[in-house]
Amino acid sequence: MSARMHLSTAHASHPPDPGNAHPRDPSSAQLVRAAEVLGLLADRTRLALLHTLSGGEADVTSLTAACGAARPAVSQHLAKLRLAGLVTSRKDGRRVVYTLRDGHLARLVAEALSHADHDLSGIPHHG
Repeated sequence: MSARMHLSTAHASHPPDPGNAHPRDPSSAQLVRAAEVLGLLADRTRLALLHTLSGGEADVTSLTAACGAARPAVSQHLAKLRLAGLVTSRKDGRRVVYTLRDGHLARLVAEALSHADHDLSGIPHHG
């Protein structure tokens, strides 16, 4: 299955929830893709990269400094994220600048980090 698979056909089989643009019951393809995305988030360096990119575009040098990993490792993680369609890149002179593909991913990363914050700080979780 392509990492960039578009799931618009999955929406046709389920009527949308009036309060939500997405179907209430996910299709098999949506569950598979969600698991792929969550699998990519299950790495400390990739999560740090995505968190940094949720604040705006950045180049490899900035991302390396922000996540505290070695530059070759950062480049490899960015390549995986780009191949999976989670980030985009563009040339800016000699630099390569990376951007998150969409706001869903930024919110997913923020929620995962907020959940971790509640777990680690003892703050009660929201209902």
